Amino acid sequence: MAYLTRIPAGRIFGFCSRSISSPIKNPFVSSTPSHVPSPKFTITAQFSSSPSPSSSSSAATNTQAFSSSNRWRPMCLYYTQGKCTQMDDPSHLEKFNHDCSRDLQVNPTHIKKKCSQDMDFLLVIDLEGKVEILEFPVLLMDAKSMRFLDFFHRFVRPTKMSELAINRYIEGKYGEIGVDRVWHDTAEPFTEVIQQFEAWLSQHDLWEKEKGGCLTRAAFVTCGNWDLKTKVPQQCQVSGIKLPPYFKEWVNLKDVYLNFYGREARGMMSMMKQLEIPSLGCHHLGIDDSKNIARVLQRMLADGALMQITARRNPESQKVEFLFENRIEHPKARGFSFLSIDFGSLPKVHVEQFDHVCWRLMMIRGALSVIIIVCSKFKFLLQYWLQSSIAT
Repeated sequence: MAYLTRIPAGRIFGFCSRSISSPIKNPFVSSTPSHVPSPKFTITAQFSSSPSPSSSSSAATNTQAFSSSNRWRPMCLYYTQGKCTQMDDPSHLEKFNHDCSRDLQVNPTHIKKKCSQDMDFLLVIDLEGKVEILEFPVLLMDAKSMRFLDFFHRFVRPTKMSELAINRYIEGKYGEIGVDRVWHDTAEPFTEVIQQFEAWLSQHDLWEKEKGGCLTRAAFVTCGNWDLKTKVPQQCQVSGIKLPPYFKEWVNLKDVYLNFYGREARGMMSMMKQLEIPSLGCHHLGIDDSKNIARVLQRMLADGALMQITARRNPESQKVEFLFENRIEHPKARGFSFLSIDFGSLPKVHVEQFDHVCWRLMMIRGALSVIIIVCSKFKFLLQYWLQSSIAT
């Protein structure tokens, strides 16, 4: 499989690029509120001379010898799904990262306030896709040592959409960051992704179907309730499968953050900004967002935060109970919201029509952006012409 994915300059050199010739440190500056802990804690986003703790990425550790620099590089999205065929190509290894643990190294000697956890493992998940799930990334973290252990990553092909609607959907979602070709090459139906994910859980002894299907000594960690409260149940309904029992409880990192630090953060970027953790990768690319959420998780564990289940779904009524009294409330919906649509109960043609409307709105937004840019350029030229006229 030829690696023909378009990689825009913005993805590699723009907002997502970071220099990592030295460890990334996240100490609080003097202006930080006094009620927020500020331990000496280092997240190292660079090459590690020791073998990777990830069983999926350990085979790629030796390939890093081909790289002549420690600059940040985007992940090979074929590799994350076990489909990279260019592991012996030095130029490919120089361009793309094949070690997911590289951005998640922690120096344990700088951790002084870490408390004991009730769970042994934490599964960081951050789904992508509004109409249907498009990306399913999960990072396995050791709750005791905070080390990254392994990852599972798949692109997901929608179930109730035509090829034309899918192409428009993917172009709008992934086209601008240059990973739409990888998605088309590797995406699989949600039912197959779930089967592979369960096999992956079993390999790590985190799940046994014979014992009720719940997680063993582990819990999902999300940035908000949407992923497991809303999206996964919707997708299961669309795909015609039952909601797996292991999706019925989770840790909402935003609620734990609010109760631990005593201040509100509405999302991943807000938490990273408040904790002074530089973001890496592309925002809204699931695997990159999951790594950034995992870095926030590492920081909170180092500060002494206790990870507790914040939401649980009743297996009989299917209603979700929120276990924290002090929690982030979702803003009340104003008017119509497509997130509340039961797509599983809609005919396929209606889902496609709705997606077509969303695509049209996205195109209008893009056109308006172009008009604004052109108007600003015209204003500049007009000002220049007027100044030249006055000068003469």
